[in-house]
Amino acid sequence: MAFLWVLACFAFIGTAYGQICGVPAISPVVSGYARIVNGEDAIPGSWPWQVSLQQQNGFHFCGGSLINENWVVTAAHCTVSTRHIVVVGEYNKCTADSKAQFIPVARAITHPLWNPNTIENDISLVKLSSPVSFDAEISPVCLASAYKTFSPGKQCVTTGWGLTRYNAFFTPCTLQQTALPLLSNPECEQFWGNKIDDTMICAGAAGASSCMGDSGGPLVCQDAGTWYLTGIVSWGSGRCSPQIPGVYARVSELRNWIDQTLASN
Repeated sequence: MAFLWVLACFAFIGTAYGQICGVPAISPVVSGYARIVNGEDAIPGSWPWQVSLQQQNGFHFCGGSLINENWVVTAAHCTVSTRHIVVVGEYNKCTADSKAQFIPVARAITHPLWNPNTIENDISLVKLSSPVSFDAEISPVCLASAYKTFSPGKQCVTTGWGLTRYNAFFTPCTLQQTALPLLSNPECEQFWGNKIDDTMICAGAAGASSCMGDSGGPLVCQDAGTWYLTGIVSWGSGRCSPQIPGVYARVSELRNWIDQTLASN
């Protein structure tokens, strides 16, 4: 199986600097099933937890989600290291943005049961070398709790700078977004068979898809006005087919490990 795409905060509990997770100061507007493949631009600042993981030369290779002022969650298969830079507050990655913050990686901690063969437990926590300065366009997302579930068919949103065509030469300059319906794991198994396990959640197969470069980025679902990180872009169709569901690391299943890791580091 080829890879397709090369958190601790509770609702209404404030984080550092008085920020509240999962509630953007700039409201996102999602028009439905516009794709990241042939996608639609996000409103600048409306996904304030989205980060770009970059090489030192500025090359974007993965996405991630800010979960507090010191930590980002991404996919294990992104293989983040201290050679990399976390860019927060980014929107157009092709232009210099005075609002963006460029923070070196202090440490990357990968789930001990990460399996690159089965792509189970595809999650890493990235500690920043200095705290993020929150503002109207930079704030954390809430983490789905170990007990929080969203029903199949629920419309959620994924964002990123991944390819807009599977065979495109370059990733887009501006942050893209798309709405995707969740699938149950049995529904997803109709496409992917026994490759799907409890550490995964599927979304899509309805005219939209993530693609290469979106890896590690967020799949967020809204409940009572608050956005929860529900999935982490993991793997899927090698051609980014909008008729085949993408597979995401399931945050609720991995939440206990996230909390334990944050508490001990």
